[in-house]
Amino acid sequence: MAHAYLLVGPQHVGKGTLAMNLAQALNCDQPEPPCGQCRSCQRIREGKCADVTHLGLDSRTEIGIDDIRGLQRLASLPPYEGKYKVFIIDDAEHLSTEAANSVLKILEEPPPKVVWLLLAAQEELLLPTVISRCQRLELKPVSSDRIRETLINSYNVGAGEAKLLTQLCHGCPGWAFSALANNDILEQRSQRIAGLASLVTANLEQRFAYAQELAGRFGQKRRAGAETMEIWLDWWRDLLLIKGRCREAITNADYEATLEEQAGALSLSEIEECLCNLRLLQERIARNVNPRLALEWLMLKMPGGSQSRQS
Repeated sequence: MAHAYLLVGPQHVGKGTLAMNLAQALNCDQPEPPCGQCRSCQRIREGKCADVTHLGLDSRTEIGIDDIRGLQRLASLPPYEGKYKVFIIDDAEHLSTEAANSVLKILEEPPPKVVWLLLAAQEELLLPTVISRCQRLELKPVSSDRIRETLINSYNVGAGEAKLLTQLCHGCPGWAFSALANNDILEQRSQRIAGLASLVTANLEQRFAYAQELAGRFGQKRRAGAETMEIWLDWWRDLLLIKGRCREAITNADYEATLEEQAGALSLSEIEECLCNLRLLQERIARNVNPRLALEWLMLKMPGGSQSRQS
């Protein structure tokens, strides 16, 4: 085992599950780890093992230096109940500059019996020096056929629902499994699509109000804002596919009628330009540009609707 691993891949592709399995394998009591059944494996799965520590963004916009100092203090102590201490840093690309430099120092001088697992969806935002100190493992999206078969055979999901969930998860099965377990996920998606669909016919005042609301989400919880951006990209990509008469490939199949109506009111060049602007917006926000200003810029660029202010 190396002292540090970087698990790279999109959200919900299985990085967290793999990290937990690695922690179990390092501390399992059985000859062929991880068994998943011994006391150590069970305690790690339940999040109760004193030697496995998980750190992530939660509702914050970055992981700070104080968080890493806390992990550093824990790493200086020997394992308490297992064989190895394992530190899992989710959303590692959102380490502050100070925190990232502190992690780098830890990785350069690793203590014994300690393994670091860094999880990142946007590897390019990490310090190159941090990447170079880790063994890199890339998790790629799972095939649609495999996800659909798993949903039908292992979760008893109907064929129609399995097809929709497979399209929506983009090869990241964790999202589909979470949506099955929590109805709020699909409800939130519906609310975000409703807000997005209304923008095409909204005037500037309505668009700016929505931009302010969405900017607040970015400020409170970065991941929620990022998920909204992904839904926007899917929506405008679907408009492009319908305009090109490829409706069988759309992601939001349950909104086909709405997409058909909007695509009829927009030109191909308008849709293409909006997709490019959305990609540019995504890059800017990832680089900590002011979300509200960036979103207001997008509202001005977005085609359709009345550009006059409400009286």
